[in-house]
Amino acid sequence: MEVLDRELTKVRLWLAAGLSGKVAGPNAAEMHHRIMDTPGPRWFAPDRPIRVVHGDAAVFIGGLRALLLQSLHPLAMAAVAAHSDYRGDPWGRLQRTSAFMATTTYGTADDAERAVAIVKAVHRRVRGTAPDGRPYAAGDPHLLEWVHVAEVDSFLRCHQRYGAEPLDEAGADGYVADMARIGTELGVPDPPRTRAELTSRLAGFRPELAGTPQARAAARFLLLNAPLPLPARPAYAVLAASSVAMLPAWARWPLRLPYLPLTEATAVRAAGHTLVTALRWILDTRSRPDV
Repeated sequence: MEVLDRELTKVRLWLAAGLSGKVAGPNAAEMHHRIMDTPGPRWFAPDRPIRVVHGDAAVFIGGLRALLLQSLHPLAMAAVAAHSDYRGDPWGRLQRTSAFMATTTYGTADDAERAVAIVKAVHRRVRGTAPDGRPYAAGDPHLLEWVHVAEVDSFLRCHQRYGAEPLDEAGADGYVADMARIGTELGVPDPPRTRAELTSRLAGFRPELAGTPQARAAARFLLLNAPLPLPARPAYAVLAASSVAMLPAWARWPLRLPYLPLTEATAVRAAGHTLVTALRWILDTRSRPDV
């Protein structure tokens, strides 16, 4: 039994190193220590819901769902298509996003403020004209609000379905309120602070949303053409299917994504739970000597 445990630990460490390298970059362990162990006040106490949600493997499904949903705003998608190297350097983009999430969720207040300042500086340089002739700017408070509410809704919904510890009603409202702190710092005007407010804000954006050619191209890349080694593709296929299944029905057709309610409620949901459980096992830090 001890031999089996040792071999399983080796497998876990090998898989964790590969996954962390993709998500957090080659200095994942060093970054983890800096974010978690640097002394100082934090934006969020250890018992806050944001730490529960962002610390669970369900965040992988939520992250992909957020990207798909966010692409439905033509101006937000135009900015991404013109200024984001999501095709040429998708892993770099993922690593920057994960570093921002980790720093603002777990890092010191000083580090969180620096992370926000970096993002805002990037936003100031992102402006242009969409294919339909409308101007866009990444720092536009209205676009910032759309990106924010789509992200909060995605992470919360996916956690409630796939998370190890789904939040109760107060906890879910608390998560929205926690994320409002980050949204405010980024320039979102009066972000939602309860689930009811979040639902209302999302509904308010519906008339502005559309499936543009840029959005459909991004969805195809994210779901079908992500640069992955062959052994990782089956697991990613489950991640992609689970993320699509978490989208509302009204978001499917604009992106030309299928809606198969029976399959999604049975096979896809079961596969998603299996995948998240496996990811949780891989990323379990309690038996890892390097974190």
